[in-house]
Amino acid sequence: MQNALLRDLDPARHDEIDRVAQGMRQTLIEVEGEARGTAMYSLDWLRDRVRWHLDPAQTQARVVLAVDARGEVLAHTIFRIEGPVVARFGLISTTFVWPTHRRAGLATRLLRCAEDWFLAQGLPKCCTWTSSTNRPLIALYGRHGYAQTDQGPNDLTGTLMIQLSKPLLCATSPRKP
Repeated sequence: MQNALLRDLDPARHDEIDRVAQGMRQTLIEVEGEARGTAMYSLDWLRDRVRWHLDPAQTQARVVLAVDARGEVLAHTIFRIEGPVVARFGLISTTFVWPTHRRAGLATRLLRCAEDWFLAQGLPKCCTWTSSTNRPLIALYGRHGYAQTDQGPNDLTGTLMIQLSKPLLCATSPRKP
């Protein structure tokens, strides 16, 4: 859905916060299964986590939505700056595309949005963590130059998590089309 608009979540819109939290829950269900995915975090905790990313006193982050012409949220991503000042990097915390809007390029557009923001911040690399069983996300990131750089168990479930990382170009270098 190339005509979807990418924009930052409006912190005053509780419906948008709720939609992102629901997408985060759905990701957990898809990756961990229904029982585990719903038991890991309450929707209230997930809403609070979205709000945490919106609070500049907590973190330097963005919550970006892909919306259609009616304003319906089709997908989201959350990304932030991590690490100490001397070793900062970009972390893509979550990305979710609602099933009826998949295979339309939204995840790629959201990934590029995060990378562009990281480049503008002068960060040398970016990464994400995901379950080793999340084949669609691993394939997406692989198509965009990410490679596995670390792994470890999820503290809540024991699921094997992998880190996918990518060095970024110099902030003054143009992105290749």
